[in-house]
Amino acid sequence: MLHGAPTCLGFIHLEPTVNAAVSPHIFDVDQDNFETEVLQASLKTPVLVDFWATWCGPCKSLGPLLEKLATEYNGAFRLGKVDVDKNQELAGVFGIRSIPTVIMVKDGQILDGFAGALPEGQLREFLSRHVQPLEGDFEEEELEDLPAESPEQAINRLQQELASNPDRPELKLDLAIALAQAGHAAAAEAELNGLPANLATDSRAVRLRSQLDLARSLESTPPMEVLQQRVHTNPQDWEAHDLLGARLLLGDDPAAGLEHWLLILEKARDWSDGQAKKRLLAAFNTLDDTELVGRYRRRMASLLF
Repeated sequence: MLHGAPTCLGFIHLEPTVNAAVSPHIFDVDQDNFETEVLQASLKTPVLVDFWATWCGPCKSLGPLLEKLATEYNGAFRLGKVDVDKNQELAGVFGIRSIPTVIMVKDGQILDGFAGALPEGQLREFLSRHVQPLEGDFEEEELEDLPAESPEQAINRLQQELASNPDRPELKLDLAIALAQAGHAAAAEAELNGLPANLATDSRAVRLRSQLDLARSLESTPPMEVLQQRVHTNPQDWEAHDLLGARLLLGDDPAAGLEHWLLILEKARDWSDGQAKKRLLAAFNTLDDTELVGRYRRRMASLLF
């Protein structure tokens, strides 16, 4: 099932700006080479196929992002570009009804795809489901030389980029995340509320909203040391366990936070109208560690069922 953002359906002619074959990992696809360069080649290396056209506005924003990622992944996947005007029969075979449309081909099969010009964060998440970066893709020494960007520096940079590129709403999501990391919850929520519909459901936006909801629940609550003392004094102080779980999750020990809610689920499942279950489900939306989430989802399911 292909899914994604609104797509290009108009027919206004624009000069082409997407340049294929800018690296050895990017190539043009047509009827003649599709079998060998896409299907057969995908048995060894995943191939991302981008159906685009020179007159399509969203293609002009998506194409350079895909090329950037193909170059960055350095051969972990190849990017094949299909100009639908020149390859109408090939586009017809795949039922392409709007562009841009992108499909992931691996082991000779179409695994996944999406339609529309997705932001870079969503593209990276899509790729992470199917592609593993090759070892040595990035120069570790070069990365070590780069100074870490603070949340406040990121806010500065993103505000400047937005001022120069107001037509790139994905920057608003990046800004919302930076604002939240800097502790500016109200400003982060304002940016989230201003996102267009296709970005409001972006996994990063959903995750950030869950984090903000959890942070809001901690307003005017005791500090961590007080909560820890309450739990130590009374192991059945479920409210303290609950609040401590939220503080740990949003701090630097999310696994410990999840443990507190699992304990409540095990010992007092119905406490506060099933609060522990609700907290766990919300917490899973805030975490990007898929292994950790999967492990605790299974533990939660074993307690419930």
